[in-house]
Amino acid sequence: MAAPLTAKTVTIASFIDEGCPTAQNFAIATSTVDPAQVPEGGLLLQALVFSADPYLRSGVRTVNPFTGGPNSKKPGDSMEGYLAGKVLVSKAAGWSQGDLLGAHLPFSTVQIVSKEVLAESQFWKLTGLIPEDKISLGIGVLGMPGSTAYAGLYDVLRPKPGETLFVSGAAGAVGSLVGQLAKQVFNCKVIGSCGGPEKVAMVKAKFGFDAAIDYKAHNTKEKLKAALKEAAPEGIDMYFDNVGGYHFEAAFESLRPGGRIAVCGGISQYNSVPEPVKINPLAMIYTGQRVEGFVCGRSLKAGKFLSEFSELVKQGKLHIEETFFEGIENWAVGFNALFTGKNVGKVVVRVGKF
Repeated sequence: MAAPLTAKTVTIASFIDEGCPTAQNFAIATSTVDPAQVPEGGLLLQALVFSADPYLRSGVRTVNPFTGGPNSKKPGDSMEGYLAGKVLVSKAAGWSQGDLLGAHLPFSTVQIVSKEVLAESQFWKLTGLIPEDKISLGIGVLGMPGSTAYAGLYDVLRPKPGETLFVSGAAGAVGSLVGQLAKQVFNCKVIGSCGGPEKVAMVKAKFGFDAAIDYKAHNTKEKLKAALKEAAPEGIDMYFDNVGGYHFEAAFESLRPGGRIAVCGGISQYNSVPEPVKINPLAMIYTGQRVEGFVCGRSLKAGKFLSEFSELVKQGKLHIEETFFEGIENWAVGFNALFTGKNVGKVVVRVGKF
């Protein structure tokens, strides 16, 4: 009989409605998991990497900014998000011991997954797509960020060759992929927004953007509009929004007829009381413009996302940047880095042995 395993879990210590979350808002709980308790149809998983993503900011607010309703979580509850790891024990059809996978689950290093959770939550198999030492890609280009880039670009914006795309958060996990895909797959002109001269240089040199705007030097709607006008004198055809706020307003007012906006996130407002953006929807009528929100789930569950993106990775056609943090105790540090500009690309927290 297998010995019980020690599990560590990221939990909520306290809510914070304004300001940037720190380690004080989270705690680490320790428990034991008995492999003999894996039910029929279930799995025993070992997490190898946890993701830290901006949308998780809603998990430590009293009111969820996405829904406007009260937070369903309370202090003491586990944080949930995207992770990647491997199967230790399988009693589920289609899964074998040693399989690599990505999933949306509690941030626990070892956990039992019932057949009900396996059916209802997001799981995707990574076996055969990447080796274990590249498991971090399973929460990046082959996980939520990749599927978000895919859904927003392929399904919502639907670029045409020669069109111009503006993407905010261009140095982040999602934005960097959006820009590269628009260039390489759709042959678009790509303009990015990011913070600071170093990231501006990197976005152009490593990710291949045609132009990049330092939002710290263009910190109002009018300044950003002027920079967009310089980079795209005839306007933009598409905007992939990761930031919200004045970025959205400047992009909307820079849209050409037929322009589209994919609303992905609003990190500029996650640490404060969100203020509604100001646009004139009448401007969309005769110009045939479109604004659409979306989530990544449909691409993770089905479609060609994994096969297409894993092939791009194997061919070396996508430049991947990752910022690593070691140990579950540093998950909160990695999460904080998202809001202080201390990360480039995907934030990855290593929590298991490779």
